[in-house]
Amino acid sequence: MTDRTGSTNAERFTGHGAEWRDSNLNPAEARIATAWVELKVDKRSMLTQKDRVEDVRDAMWQLEKEGEIVVHRVSDEHRPAMVKTLYGWDKKIPTTRLWHHKSCGQCGNIPGYPASLLWLMNRMDIEYLDETDQTSCTAWNYHGSGIGNLESLAAVFLRNFHQAYVAAKAQGLPEGYYYPLVHCGTSFGNYKEVRSYLINSAKLRENVKRILAKLGRLVDGKLLIPEEVVHYSEWLHVMRERIAGMREIDVSGIRATIHPACHVYKMVPQDAIYDDSILGGNRLAVSTGIMQALGAQVIDYQTWYDCCGFGFRHIISEREFTRSFAIDRKIKVAVEEAKADVMIGHDTGCITTLDKNQWIGKAAGKGYELPVLADCQFAALACGAHPYKIVQSHWHASPTETLMEKMGIDWQAKKAEFVAYLEEIKAGKQENLYDPRRMITSGPGYIPIKNALQGPAKAAP
Repeated sequence: MTDRTGSTNAERFTGHGAEWRDSNLNPAEARIATAWVELKVDKRSMLTQKDRVEDVRDAMWQLEKEGEIVVHRVSDEHRPAMVKTLYGWDKKIPTTRLWHHKSCGQCGNIPGYPASLLWLMNRMDIEYLDETDQTSCTAWNYHGSGIGNLESLAAVFLRNFHQAYVAAKAQGLPEGYYYPLVHCGTSFGNYKEVRSYLINSAKLRENVKRILAKLGRLVDGKLLIPEEVVHYSEWLHVMRERIAGMREIDVSGIRATIHPACHVYKMVPQDAIYDDSILGGNRLAVSTGIMQALGAQVIDYQTWYDCCGFGFRHIISEREFTRSFAIDRKIKVAVEEAKADVMIGHDTGCITTLDKNQWIGKAAGKGYELPVLADCQFAALACGAHPYKIVQSHWHASPTETLMEKMGIDWQAKKAEFVAYLEEIKAGKQENLYDPRRMITSGPGYIPIKNALQGPAKAAP
């Protein structure tokens, strides 16, 4: 077999494209080539010697005024909380009447992630809709293969957000009743980028409008654009004091390290939340804020800003690169330097990478073990959620049992309860976080709810 050079002796690799070969970088060149993964995108670095970027919402309001688009607003009925972003801009975070935009990787790899979030909302009597009429954001295909295109990304974005806008009509409620809450960091970053492209490109709006017209996804013949793109960790952040008020377990002895997701705070960084009361206002506020409110110790470590290594294409074609970053740059440092009890994240890809790669590291003689959970999972645990029925720690490759022991949770007894619970399910005794009729708002299998919209069902512990 020959490579592109015609050599028959060269080793063949599958990677970015059909084939690739060693770049033969010297150590200095290699450092330059990979320096981006360690880039500090904190408040200070973003504001120093850089031009202030535009607030895309200013252009959005103008387009609406000119009759080009319709804006889905965060209304008073959504009981918004106001936060400050990188440049001190205000951002509205809706706290109720939420439409859950789930993550494809989250539901498939870490089901306790969305379950914990819904459980917390149930405990707080938050009104929400977790329906089935939603698609993947498809950003995985775009970033992972490079074969996606902007028009398709924009069409998927607006299609999903239109569904959030009209979903309540099936319950006899007005359009815009629910506001979308995005679970996945990649979807979050992708949607914010696409929104900016749409607002700044008349040509893109024209092309996407034709697509959505065929799908019946226009409002008064116009594109529907969200006022804010909101990530679940932002909701958790603004609700942190209420959640802390439900805490049942003392977590003051827990040493936690935070992994901030690149797609949450590096993609459209001007939209990321910074709070002067959290880490001096110089680092991303989400996840840290809820952990501090719960009483846990947030421990600094030298690779705080490093990427987890997931990188889409990396995880597909250069897995050793991904694994080396996950283990050597994150888990090892958190264990040896921070003496951490847990790594807390807020994105599907990051948590999957940091969690699932730990057992692979053992094959290379790097037996570092550290529990990895989403912030909402840890919060649910601290508030008394069942570690297997709700948090679903059995899906994790990392040793969550060690964390539970330090939290004073008898995980063996809880596991026995869970095994018995599974037998009940086998026998036909089903338990749901909410009325299952609220999963479907149209199409085959839809059963309308005759009475007025009911509040969320009380979750099992």
